[in-house]
Amino acid sequence: SFSKFVDESLLEQISIKMETNKGDAVFIIADKEFVALTAMGQLRLNIASERNLIDENKFNLFWVTEFPLLEWSDEDNRFVAMHHPFTSPMKEDEHLMSIDPGKVRANSYDLVLNGIEMGSGSIRIHNSELQENMFKLLGIEKEEAWQKFGFLLEAFKYGTPPHGGFAFGIDRMVMVMLKVENLRDVLAFPKNQSGTCLLMNTPSSVKNDQLNDLHLEIKGLK
Repeated sequence: SFSKFVDESLLEQISIKMETNKGDAVFIIADKEFVALTAMGQLRLNIASERNLIDENKFNLFWVTEFPLLEWSDEDNRFVAMHHPFTSPMKEDEHLMSIDPGKVRANSYDLVLNGIEMGSGSIRIHNSELQENMFKLLGIEKEEAWQKFGFLLEAFKYGTPPHGGFAFGIDRMVMVMLKVENLRDVLAFPKNQSGTCLLMNTPSSVKNDQLNDLHLEIKGLK
């Protein structure tokens, strides 16, 4: 048990910190912050479900804001965008992009109903210098950025106004209201798990001359 690895005084400190009483349980998860928070959140949901602590007839709606702009990827050894590379940072956090990028908060907003994302959006970057800095944090140097997104960076120079967007998922809202767990159950013509639409028999095959026109090649198919 956990008590084998810690002395009694530390257990007492944990009890005081957590304000526990006799019969209470304390769960401790040690890992990277995102992994630990995700695991603890899932544990919380499972316990609540098993003990019937969730009111199935209640709708809890709230906004998620101040989400991290960037996340460090050990696999890529660089930062990656938590939302997308065109999301703007919060104005008061812009100076952190060159000091501590992991602490920069995104100017984004998610609408959540009963723990399920109903919609998501953000205020976009509208300044070419800020966009270049964002690309650089993502491992895209200036030359590559202009090669791939030059049209956008050039447009910013002409005075692009502040702008944003929000996409709302009506299908997800219906899923929550009907208390079903699979999104396909509320779609009129859902695709199956292999991505095939049985109604329209798609995707269809592509002819070689069509691929040649677009300079594309399909690999791995016999």
